[in-house]
Amino acid sequence: MWSCLASASQEMKSERKTPETHYVDASGLIIGRMSSRIAKALLNGDSVVVVHADKALFSGHRSSVMGDFFHRLKIASVVHPKHGPFHARTPAGILTRTIRGMIPRTKPSGVAALRRLRVYTEVPSGMDKITFIKFEEAKATKPLAYYVPLGEVAERIGWKGAKAE
Repeated sequence: MWSCLASASQEMKSERKTPETHYVDASGLIIGRMSSRIAKALLNGDSVVVVHADKALFSGHRSSVMGDFFHRLKIASVVHPKHGPFHARTPAGILTRTIRGMIPRTKPSGVAALRRLRVYTEVPSGMDKITFIKFEEAKATKPLAYYVPLGEVAERIGWKGAKAE
């Protein structure tokens, strides 16, 4: 009987995979679908690096997406603003916050998962030669007029790092 348990535990140890690092290019991907895939990878023990966060897309009407963000900005502390809530205005901050909502952040597994997440608006130096993946099921299928880029939303709510074109 004990030999059965010992062999089962050996099989479980051999099935565990080593943690990987996933490099994701967010340009042209729908934020909700991409974030859920990233959250799942983080909870499985993998590290995730996301680039081009400002080119990720919200699906929906432009007025409703912007309205939701403007409504969220009105939420503040009655006592003093330094007590929060603090609203992310950068695309990297908004995307991190979206992923954080899909992770049990008060549990140790969630805290560890969030430490393995890195989000950038540009490709950092040193990552130029890395190939980035895109999730097929998160790609925008409709014309781009049906989506709102995260960079545009961030600009409208106060992001000062937007590039002048």
